[in-house]
Amino acid sequence: MGINGLTIGTESGDDGTLALAGKGYTAADILEQCRKLDEAGIEYYFVYMTGLAGKGRGYWNAVNSAELFSRLNPYFILVDSLTLFPDTELYRMEQEGQFTPAGEKERLEELQVFIRNLQIRTHLFADSSSNFYPVTAYLPKERDSVASELQHIINTVREEEMAQCRRNLKSL
Repeated sequence: MGINGLTIGTESGDDGTLALAGKGYTAADILEQCRKLDEAGIEYYFVYMTGLAGKGRGYWNAVNSAELFSRLNPYFILVDSLTLFPDTELYRMEQEGQFTPAGEKERLEELQVFIRNLQIRTHLFADSSSNFYPVTAYLPKERDSVASELQHIINTVREEEMAQCRRNLKSL
């Protein structure tokens, strides 16, 4: 028995987004701790969350997260998309007008930016039920084809159709 890897729910590498989500750590903390894992030879995996930064902030969340993740060595990256459920802090903030969720197309655009800006070799899995359009890719080899697939969905599927899928999610 033993540990063969750790899944780390970073969800972002952007300090503003990490603070908004109440994560309790910064991008510098992620860098420091994951470098220790690298030195110890422990494999790790990241979880990134599109939509977590809120409306209008996905681009910078993606750029800053990709920049940070590219300085590290995650064996793979799992991508989920923010889904607000009652009894969560961001849900409460939305109800009080303090947080506006990103739309579905903005989340797909954020994923595109994240993929385009990752400068490491890794496996990316954005295929959970929280993602409107599931994709998997081996980066950087499949970067362009996945970005093109996402652009096709952005161009051909209506926002309302995507939003309806999210509203129908009862659990993840």
